[in-house]
Amino acid sequence: MGEISLTELEARAAAAGMDLSLIDIDSIKLPPGDDFGVISDDEDVYQEEQMDFDYGLGNTIVVDNLPVVPKEKFDKLEGVVRKIYSQIGVIKEDGLWMPVDPGTQKTLGYCFIEYNTLQEAELAKEKTNGYKLDRAHIFAVNMIEDFNRFMKVPDEWAPPEIRPYVPGENLQHWLTDEKARDQFVIRAGSDTEVFWNDARQLKPDPVYKRAYWTESFVQWSPLGTYLATVHRQGAAVWGGESTFNRLMRYAHPQVKFIDFSPGEKYLVTYSSHEPSNPRDANRVVINIFDVRTGKVMRDFKGSADEFSIGGAGGVAGVSWPVFRWGGGKDDKYFAKIGKNMISVYETESFSLVDKKSLKAENVMDFIWSPTDPIFALFVPELGGGNQPARVSLIQIPGKEELRQKNLFSVSDCKMYWQSNGDYLAVKVDRYTKTKKSTYTGFELFRIKERDIPIEVLELDNKNDKIIAFAWEPKGHRFAVVHGDSPRPDVSFYSMRTAHNTGRVSKLTTLKGKQANALFWSPSGRYIILAGLKGFNGQLEFYNVDELETMATAEHFTATDIEWDPTGRYVATSVTSVHHDMENGFNIWSFNGKLLYRTLKDHFFQFLWRPRPPSLLSPEKEEEIAKNLKKYSKKYEAEDQDVSLQLSEQDREKRRMMKDEWYKWVSEWKLLHEEERLQRQFLRDGEASDEEEEYEAKEVEVEELLDVSEEILSFEYGQE
Repeated sequence: MGEISLTELEARAAAAGMDLSLIDIDSIKLPPGDDFGVISDDEDVYQEEQMDFDYGLGNTIVVDNLPVVPKEKFDKLEGVVRKIYSQIGVIKEDGLWMPVDPGTQKTLGYCFIEYNTLQEAELAKEKTNGYKLDRAHIFAVNMIEDFNRFMKVPDEWAPPEIRPYVPGENLQHWLTDEKARDQFVIRAGSDTEVFWNDARQLKPDPVYKRAYWTESFVQWSPLGTYLATVHRQGAAVWGGESTFNRLMRYAHPQVKFIDFSPGEKYLVTYSSHEPSNPRDANRVVINIFDVRTGKVMRDFKGSADEFSIGGAGGVAGVSWPVFRWGGGKDDKYFAKIGKNMISVYETESFSLVDKKSLKAENVMDFIWSPTDPIFALFVPELGGGNQPARVSLIQIPGKEELRQKNLFSVSDCKMYWQSNGDYLAVKVDRYTKTKKSTYTGFELFRIKERDIPIEVLELDNKNDKIIAFAWEPKGHRFAVVHGDSPRPDVSFYSMRTAHNTGRVSKLTTLKGKQANALFWSPSGRYIILAGLKGFNGQLEFYNVDELETMATAEHFTATDIEWDPTGRYVATSVTSVHHDMENGFNIWSFNGKLLYRTLKDHFFQFLWRPRPPSLLSPEKEEEIAKNLKKYSKKYEAEDQDVSLQLSEQDREKRRMMKDEWYKWVSEWKLLHEEERLQRQFLRDGEASDEEEEYEAKEVEVEELLDVSEEILSFEYGQE
């Protein structure tokens, strides 16, 4: 921090409502050292940044392979170069310098260009390296800092130091917990904490706590191996066998968002930067890192407009995540939507599949299958309705169209994949003939069946508004909230029943529910019908197998609901982002029993730690299900032991409270005895403390409170 004047200090104090005259400055003792004893995790990154800053040339590029021209053509060449590079960003005043050979008075074939920001300089390098001015002059563009790095390379080669192999920690050790508990992370105030969910003991069991662990949010990787934190300098991942050690850092200044690939091999980071010219769009930087090595595998830079096609949200109109991962947990493909195209990349070389994007005129959205290299895309109507809207299924890498469905009079369309990739539901809002209103239906694709048959489903009242839709994980059922608030209906459907395996059928409709969101258990079968926001946290725990309600409850003003990865427990929470009162979380059993509550001021985040897929084969899982009684005896005995332990703890707690009460009474009796003589003196010598031995009398006492004199003047002759 630089020095500031006394005037500036007084101004800052006044703004903070402080009176400097009341503060003894000399009495304030700061810890020794420039960092005041506070050691930063990012100190070495900061020092590297300071080295770059000291050069003062971080925003400068070197453009090589320019034409060598005499003095009379100098201005023309400079004008051409300035025109090319001023389109990318704002060049500083006197920021273009083209050296001249003093002997020949000709240019040397290169120039230096300094921009206002580092992002503009990097973008100029990205856009113009390899730019063909003419057949003989192809630009070679580098950051000037690259030259500084090249100059540090020693002249003589030295063999690299061979370090002894040190085995790494078991990053999955937490899965071996003897009690088979799950972990979760919370953020409240400046603290980030990781806990075991100890439902048997009816409380969270602390694992790790750290203040200022992140500067904005935390995020688990999809398989639960890593916990990611976000900082000014970039992102970091943490994990370990017995605690949370920093495993890798990913340098990306001012990072705003992060996203893991499904198999945890890659981490995508995003930042957006203000341009020098306020009329320009924000500059976006996206890096894709290898999670284990920290190496940048591919970066993407450009204006926000280039990344904002399709959908809304994120920052500056960019929909996050920009890149969507496909092909299941192999992390083979990722793609982004662009103007009239979808760009699909493969991770072997991080280049476009077939070296070109998939053309799709006016494409609005696309979504990958969770398990296969197939995505569904939606194209709206074109030509005023002459060309119908369509949904297409595309297989990668061949880009073959597996199935297409034309849709007419479409107002809007939303696509939902089932978690196993077996089914795709397309919710289609259509205009009525008068175009004054819309109605909704569903197109249901059976992906794994021959020729991918499609069914059309309309609700009993097709004019009902669709409030929520959700597939049963790993199952064949889905739920729909439909109708008008405040009490819409909830309907359940199945893609196959015992009587009809090839057609969708309705299982039941629950009338008049206070629900606007659906939360299936990750193992299926159970679902929470939730009334969030305007419904003030109404919860209904429903068994879809038996078609019956297990429990109804309320977590007032609940903002978030999340099942644990096993489907045994549910967390409901109230974050301070939406409400200031009753911040914290509740833990429930799958059937709606409240197990414990935790209140936390300034509560921001609750996230269960994901689990990787089971290593058991389907046959082994089926065998366990058949012999569940045999396996459950062990756990029932453990539950009984815990129950007895809790009962003993309750009895011990009551005994301690009783002992405390008797101790308190005896202390007051002792004090009462010690003050006996003082009480006797106050009673004019009467020894007894018994009230019934005294006679109560009312005594009137007159007391003169005040006397005042006032002289009144009377004029002569006045009556």
